Amino acid sequence: MGSGGGVTRVYPSKSRRDMIERIMSKSDDSLKMTMVPQEMRIDYGKDSLDERQAAQDPMKQFGNWFDQAQQAGIVETNAMSLATVNASGVPSIRVVLLKEYDARGFVFFTNYESRKGHDLAGNPRASILFYWQSMERQIRVEGTVERIDKAESESYFHSRPREAQIGAWVSRQSTVIRSRAELNERQAELEKRFEGREVPLPEYWGGYRLKPTVFEYWQGRASRLHDRLRYVRTPGGWWRMERLAP
Repeated sequence: MGSGGGVTRVYPSKSRRDMIERIMSKSDDSLKMTMVPQEMRIDYGKDSLDERQAAQDPMKQFGNWFDQAQQAGIVETNAMSLATVNASGVPSIRVVLLKEYDARGFVFFTNYESRKGHDLAGNPRASILFYWQSMERQIRVEGTVERIDKAESESYFHSRPREAQIGAWVSRQSTVIRSRAELNERQAELEKRFEGREVPLPEYWGGYRLKPTVFEYWQGRASRLHDRLRYVRTPGGWWRMERLAP
């Protein structure tokens, strides 16, 4: 199993288009009233999830839903929220892209000296979340995180567009910079430095693998009585499936 395929444009459903048209036809004041968060409400009911449908292996279930999300035309099916906590207990979250998954876990790439990198160095546990709104589905995964082998990082790094390889050198991720001009200047400098030769993998850049200990599959249902199935890895290494109250 691996990362997703090509990106397909997603068009809103007819009900969603009708809602957007109604909102856009109103005045600015009316628009503000319409968009008050407490009044935003959609009832779910596109699908259901029960123990008989779900795979016994949570990674197989992930593959099933991931494939279905791609077939549904969801843009960037592999986008996931990554939550980390630093050594002092301060949480942070951001969206990253899943680049590989298999029985070992979920792989993403980043700058090891970024905020997430520092968080994981001090507290190597994290949670990821996939949210596919048009399918009314979420997948949440918890686990431990470790760096992947440098050879794996090297292989992926050189599969990226050359501009993205140089970008990894340009950005000292999560540090304060003077302005956008500083990035542009550094980009021009590095493009000149690496002109005509392979861009090397920076020592501070590479992949992490989240090794799952808990999965939760969420399917939206009517009246907020959602289906939630959780898989927990037992000390014996097998997965226990259980239903959670919504």
